[in-house]
Amino acid sequence: MWAVFAVLSAIFAALTSILAKVGIDNVNSNLATAIRTVVVVLFAWIMVFITNTQGGIVNINKRSWIFLILSGLATGISWLCYYKALKIGEASKVVPIDKLSVVITIILAFFFLKEKVDAKSIIGCVLITAGTLLMVL
Repeated sequence: MWAVFAVLSAIFAALTSILAKVGIDNVNSNLATAIRTVVVVLFAWIMVFITNTQGGIVNINKRSWIFLILSGLATGISWLCYYKALKIGEASKVVPIDKLSVVITIILAFFFLKEKVDAKSIIGCVLITAGTLLMVL
């Protein structure tokens, strides 16, 4: 089931890029990011209330709070950079570079989460990186 959600994530991420590129025309990239963020926050809280999981907030431990806040900061910085790149660059070049996050995630997961990296993962990372270079150069 996780794979279905991952594919849906990729589809909606692609739509996000195209919709953002059109929507950001004549709009400051920081303002566009703020508008997008408000929509995401509202949507996320609506889903929390629809699924009736808001009570779980009191059970979140300090460590989880810290890492969720840091993750939120990283997301915010990523979105600000992404929208600025989309504003001044071509979506067909910005998006592949952004997707190098796959390679960076695998590397970070290896070092910090002690996840296994096998030959297939290494080959995949090399191919993603090579494909990105081919697309943007």
